[in-house]
Amino acid sequence: MTERGESPLGPGSRALRLVVGAQLRRLREAGGISRQRAGYVIRGSEAKISRLELGRVGYKQRDVADLLTLYGVHDPREREEFLNLAQQASLPGWWQKYGDVLPSWFEMYVGLEQAADVIRGYQVQFVPGLLQTADYARAVILLGHPSTRARDIDHRVSLRLARQELLTRPHAPRVWMIMDEALLRRPIGGGDVMRAQLQHLINLTELPNVTLQILPFQVGGHAAAGGPFNILRFRDPDVNDIVYLEQLTSAIYLDKPADLDSYLMVVDRLSTASMSPVETRKFLPTLLKNT
Repeated sequence: MTERGESPLGPGSRALRLVVGAQLRRLREAGGISRQRAGYVIRGSEAKISRLELGRVGYKQRDVADLLTLYGVHDPREREEFLNLAQQASLPGWWQKYGDVLPSWFEMYVGLEQAADVIRGYQVQFVPGLLQTADYARAVILLGHPSTRARDIDHRVSLRLARQELLTRPHAPRVWMIMDEALLRRPIGGGDVMRAQLQHLINLTELPNVTLQILPFQVGGHAAAGGPFNILRFRDPDVNDIVYLEQLTSAIYLDKPADLDSYLMVVDRLSTASMSPVETRKFLPTLLKNT
C-alpha cells in the first residue's frame, strides 16, 4: 500500500477494519477455504471477500457470522467477541466530529494511531503532536494556518489533545520518539510556551510506556536526512507495520517490506546515535533551566 492523500478504507474505524480483515483472512487460510467458496456462503463474490480481508468495506453482522461458521468458529464467547469487534469496525471513530478540520489524508493516520501497539518516530522541526502542550500546539497550528478563524484553531487544538488520551488509557501503546535537539531549542510560541513544553516532556518521561531520546547537534549528519517519519506497529501480527510520511498538504503511507526494513534500520541507527533515554531525562531539565 502506498497512499498519497487518500485512504483505501473508506469511512469508519479504518484501523479496526485492518485488524478484523486480517483475522478473517487468517481463519479462512487456516481452514484451507478459497475466497470463492467464502464468497458463495455470504452471497457475494471472491472480490468481496478480498475487500473484506483488506478492510476496505464495512462488515455486516450476518456475513461475519456466516463466515465464522464456515471457518469453524463455534464457541459462543469467541463468536460474540469477534462480532462485537466487527461491529465497532463499522462505526465512525471519535475523531469524526473533527471532520471540519481533519483532512482525509490525516484522518486515516488518526485511526491507525489509535489502534497501534507501538508508535516510533523521528521529528526534526516540532515536538511530536502526541507530546505537545495545548499552548505549543496552538502556536504550531497558527504557523500553518495564520488566517484561520480562532474557533477552528481551537477545534484543531482540541483534536490534538484528544489524540493524546491514548498515552494514559488502559493498554496504552508504547510511544518511542526521537527528537532532534534543534526543535527543543526553537522557541515556538515564545519563552513561556517553550518552557512549559519542556516541563511537559520531562513529566512524560515518567510514563512507563513513553520513551524519549534526543539526537544532539554533535552527531552532525545522520541516517534520517530525508526528514521526519512515524512507524506504527499493531498488536495483530497479520497487520503490517505502516510508515507515515507527512507532507504539507498530503501524506504517504508505506507498508511494503522493503520500505519498512529501510525505515526500521534508520530509526535503529538514530536511536543508537541519540542520547539514551536516561541521558535524555537528565538533559531536559538542563535545557529547561537555560531556556
